[in-house]
Amino acid sequence: MLDRKSAPGYVQDTSFDLIKPQQTSLPNGVDIFFIHGGSQDVLKIELTFKAGRWFETTWGAAHFTSHLLAKGTKNKSSFEIAQWFDRYGAHLEVNAGLDMVSISLYTLTKNLQPVIGLLQEILQQPVFPEKELEQSKSIYIQNLKVNHEKTSFLAAKHFRKNLFGEDHPYGKEIEEGDVNNLQQKDLFDHFNTRIQHFSVFVSGKFDRTDEALIADTFSKWKPGAVAEGKTKPVNLKPASERIEKEGSVQSSLRMGTRSVLRTHPDYAKVVFVSHILGGYFGSRLMKNIREEKGLTYGIHASLQPLRHDSYLAIGADVNKENVDLAFSEIRKELKRLREEKISFDELETARNHFIGSLQSELTTPFAHADKLRAIYLYGLPADYFQRMIATVQQTSVAQVMETSEQYFNEEKFFEIAVG
Repeated sequence: MLDRKSAPGYVQDTSFDLIKPQQTSLPNGVDIFFIHGGSQDVLKIELTFKAGRWFETTWGAAHFTSHLLAKGTKNKSSFEIAQWFDRYGAHLEVNAGLDMVSISLYTLTKNLQPVIGLLQEILQQPVFPEKELEQSKSIYIQNLKVNHEKTSFLAAKHFRKNLFGEDHPYGKEIEEGDVNNLQQKDLFDHFNTRIQHFSVFVSGKFDRTDEALIADTFSKWKPGAVAEGKTKPVNLKPASERIEKEGSVQSSLRMGTRSVLRTHPDYAKVVFVSHILGGYFGSRLMKNIREEKGLTYGIHASLQPLRHDSYLAIGADVNKENVDLAFSEIRKELKRLREEKISFDELETARNHFIGSLQSELTTPFAHADKLRAIYLYGLPADYFQRMIATVQQTSVAQVMETSEQYFNEEKFFEIAVG
């Protein structure tokens, strides 16, 4: 009989069991990963290209090439493409990042054949219509003007510029002049040189017949050579900058420094220390800056991994008169991490929250595919996330201090305030 007077025993689960993908390498060099999971008859096909801003020869080419792919083919207009996907309840999503361009197709499994055929047409026969290009450029410029009124946008923009340099792909923001200079031929050039070699990640509920159709579709592609791009050196020294924004009541703060790559042996410890600092509601920055000082509604710290670099970023919005105090308190918390031993209770709370948060991300087969994609694209070991959990489990009080001393020294941090 169940004893309801006693709570069940606590057992900590530290597993991170990813769905084991089925990998197929096609004769043309395209790698396809099939991730089976879920009970709903839906699937996602994601194609990733090494075609982001890192690979641009003309600023803005990655963004506009990617977003205009579905705006017209040799046989269909943008309206006809949208109408076709709507008819079958499918959705096409395009994201152009700093490193990668991803194109994701969400569809009901039963409608795979008609929609994957259109996806193939979009990828092989784009025309980048002049009218659509001009309209997209106009929308981008209008959005840019709106964003330039936001202190948070400006702070992030200047923060990355100071970290990497304004001519570096990670530090560059596409400006109105770049957009105006962009021509249709620049899109074709980017497409022909970068939107070529890709990897495919298929997740959801599907069968072998669907797998065969997907493999056959992408086996007809003749991809070009893998593009790695050139390494861009960064040699900037920490700086502090204050930018006035007329009419602004609040200031947006950014503070941070370049950090370690995902492949670095200290990466897991750096991520964990950033979690202690500002990665959850009970973090040190939240307790100090929000709860004790009441300077902001929210403050966060996170490590942003990129393909060729990474950076630690701390962000918050405060009243203009509290900018110096907020920066001072952030520096104080960074110094505390380096000089004061963290308590066992705080370490355990942060550890459990970090592991639980990571595990909670695996709720759908699509989420599993995201993790597997990161492992593949960053060249990580198959058990990478399980190793991360093991490292966090074993991180000691002394190691928190050592990691903080090496990677969280406030004297190496850039500071930006806009408002």
